[in-house]
Amino acid sequence: MMLQSLKNYTTEKILSLLLSLATNSSNENLVRMTYLMELLPKKDYYRERIKWIRQLIRENHPSIEFPRRVLRDLHPNQRDKWIANLAVNHLLSGTNKRKAWAEREGYYPPSTVVISPTMKCNLSCYGCYAGDYQKSLELSLEEVDSVLTQVKEMGIYFAVISGGEPFFKQDIFEIFKKHSDMAFLVFTHGGLIDERMVDRLISVGNVMPAFSLEGYEKETDERRGPGHFNKVMAAMDLLKEAGISFCGSFTQTSQNTDIITSDTFMDLLVEKGCFALWLFSYVPVGRNPDLGLMPSPEQRDCMRRRTIDFRTEKPMLIVDFWNDGPIISGCIAGGRKYFHVNANGDIEPCVFCHFAVDNIRRTTLREALNSPLFQKIRSCQGKHENLLRPCMLIDHPAAGRELFSSAGVYPTHEGAGEIFADLASHMDDYSRRYGEIADPAWEKEFCGEAGPKKRVGDGKG
Repeated sequence: MMLQSLKNYTTEKILSLLLSLATNSSNENLVRMTYLMELLPKKDYYRERIKWIRQLIRENHPSIEFPRRVLRDLHPNQRDKWIANLAVNHLLSGTNKRKAWAEREGYYPPSTVVISPTMKCNLSCYGCYAGDYQKSLELSLEEVDSVLTQVKEMGIYFAVISGGEPFFKQDIFEIFKKHSDMAFLVFTHGGLIDERMVDRLISVGNVMPAFSLEGYEKETDERRGPGHFNKVMAAMDLLKEAGISFCGSFTQTSQNTDIITSDTFMDLLVEKGCFALWLFSYVPVGRNPDLGLMPSPEQRDCMRRRTIDFRTEKPMLIVDFWNDGPIISGCIAGGRKYFHVNANGDIEPCVFCHFAVDNIRRTTLREALNSPLFQKIRSCQGKHENLLRPCMLIDHPAAGRELFSSAGVYPTHEGAGEIFADLASHMDDYSRRYGEIADPAWEKEFCGEAGPKKRVGDGKG
């Protein structure tokens, strides 16, 4: 009845009502907000997901603490920006634009872009995936502006900013201001965040920092330098006090798995005020590739299983880049869900796949996303049934090697092809050993008598 009575509301009216409700984090109010949100997307997939969320609210599921925290704990400027930019512009209205783009252009656009506007960084972390790019590389303000303008034409209003250290780009806040209708997630080492930057983050409202950590003080300082852990803890305290949301970002290695899979460590992050966690796995690309840092197949499976536990227990959103294949239907690279523009303008399939055929200085994103290379990547993604093994680098390395040898492909820095050459046999061995764990897990957890369960992420976003 409520949905029917509101069906003629415009997007602007719906947003106005959402913002008026945003000061109350009760379950009843969250339910009202879902009815409003359900009016925006034209795709059944999104409407069904909203209904599912509404049911979780009514059941008082632990995961609902995340949107409740957004309404309850955030500074009003950031709270309103996240509702307007991420929920409405990107997830709800944006999906309608992406659907229209697909009907017009013949391929469905990704749902986000990762941009590395600068490679400047004052750290030299061992194993950095971006460590072999030249630190002098940087995109101009006009080039970043062009990328963001192009992706908005596709319906993308969420961008991830990486690097390098993004906050070393002097005009980075000009980008956030100019594209005030977008939401930005910024991966940062955290060492540059002080009271002045907190004020600037409050002012723009559309930026969420993600702090890189390896574990506690010992593990973090060993990789990032003495005193770095305490700098990050201090930055988290500043942001929490100001009501600015932030994330943690972790690279799982053979050395820190026991820590980042522990309840004690996760509870520390909850106490500090983290809203979300981004989990990555070390792969031998970038600075001095080290096979010894790769988490073992057993450790990778441990991280996968512990992430499932954390999602039912901790009031945070958790994204596991390598192990969330069953949620998002496998690999997301090559423009299926995202792509990467590096600081030289090269349009890479993934932040960990350092090769390209196009550059933003020579072509449009529209052309690059529909290039033979990206088309080939997307066609490969549908061939692997076990979604616990999605990656073309470490799960299907033969596919990665074939793509790297495709016509017109060039490495985007010196040594970028090492994982496809000198390390090829090691990647094949890792893939085989992880398959011995992941294949039975897939059969047990995701398949039934009728075959594989429906992929959770089948709906294009």
